[in-house]
Amino acid sequence: MTDTIAAIATPPGQGAIGIVRLSGPDSARIGQVLFHSSRAHRIAFRPYHLHHGQLRHPDGQFIDEVLIVFMPGPSSFTGEDVLEIHGHGGTTVLAAILDACVQQGARLACAGEFSKRAVLNGRMDLTQAEAIMELISAQSQTAATLAGSKLTGHLGALLRDLRQQLETLRVLLCVAVDFPEEEVDCLEPAECAARIQAVHDTLGSLVASYERNRCWRDGALVVLAGQVNAGKSSLLNAILGRERAIVTASPGTTRDYLEETVLLDGLPIRLVDTAGLRETTDQAESCGITQSLSLVGQAQIVVLVIDAVHGPGSEDYALLDSTTPVLIGANKIDLLTAMPDWTCHTPWSEQRVLPISARHGQGIDALLQAIRQQLVSAPPAEGAIVPNLRQYEALTRAKAELADMLHDLHNQTPYDVLSVRLDLACTLLGELTGEIRSEDILNMVFADFCIGK
Repeated sequence: MTDTIAAIATPPGQGAIGIVRLSGPDSARIGQVLFHSSRAHRIAFRPYHLHHGQLRHPDGQFIDEVLIVFMPGPSSFTGEDVLEIHGHGGTTVLAAILDACVQQGARLACAGEFSKRAVLNGRMDLTQAEAIMELISAQSQTAATLAGSKLTGHLGALLRDLRQQLETLRVLLCVAVDFPEEEVDCLEPAECAARIQAVHDTLGSLVASYERNRCWRDGALVVLAGQVNAGKSSLLNAILGRERAIVTASPGTTRDYLEETVLLDGLPIRLVDTAGLRETTDQAESCGITQSLSLVGQAQIVVLVIDAVHGPGSEDYALLDSTTPVLIGANKIDLLTAMPDWTCHTPWSEQRVLPISARHGQGIDALLQAIRQQLVSAPPAEGAIVPNLRQYEALTRAKAELADMLHDLHNQTPYDVLSVRLDLACTLLGELTGEIRSEDILNMVFADFCIGK
């Protein structure tokens, strides 16, 4: 990290303002070469103050009228000297500013490299860096609030405390192994088990938080499935309030799936309309049906749309037997005077069947409310900590190691063998916060970041 990196920090496209960010030891020098103050030809940058002027090439060629701010390390986002150039938000002008910085010795930044340097320089831990990306990509206010809770360092602080508890236990186990004849009588098995159980239970709470609240952070996949001509595409259009899917009287209109994001009282869902299920010799339609069944297997909820007039077919019975939770929409209810007879017979009588009319909008609100209720009961409490998928997987592994350790302890396994499981649990918690660094893990975390973040 001895070089200086540069990148455009604002989204591509046209806007009133665009920002080019530099970080590294040459940031101030590059700014001094290119910047001409509106008050004087050359100035010394006053830290954390905006300076107005023009950005020019060394030969005097005008680039843009800008505001520039210098933030010396270590009190900057990355912990290094940082320079931000605020210019006009056009693609061409920002590219010209970035090119001028590169000509003066800066290097184009890699994805997430600014945040990565912040972690490596101790300005934040890895959980906070991940929270930045979660905040940027949040699809709802609840998701943004959950990211903000982790950005403040709550998750990192909790993980460091848990790891410290395990590290203390490691020391006591080492004493018990290395000095068995001494009178230090370090650790009774019952006390050891109690300490492990306490950390195990806290990890379990974090794992449960992910499983309970991940829909609020990541969104939920809701798939509209069923036979051809049941009205799935019409239902998608009715929910969206616009003609997103083509609807015709001919069966098998939808060959590929259509996906849209919808907010249900703040809960983001990925709503997918799939190809209708039936026996077919058409290759394109067959591929669409295979894709539909794959999406059904991935969904958090399947809305099984059934033509209320004609009733369910063999494909509907097969979907009902899937492991994915199913809500049933009896569509075209406007063509009947009462609920159809088939809803009174097994297995449909054992299911919640919602009468809907995609054409007239009847029952749509009740269906959406049922989807939301089945996904989650209530928003997470203020300040709740919801791990992301990477954190969830590591927490699950650490929890499993401690569960196995408790089992081994009950079976009177020697302390030196127990310490192996404790070592792995400590390592997993250290990798979560970045205190134990693996280049592969860092690269994986920052690969999806914006270039200028």
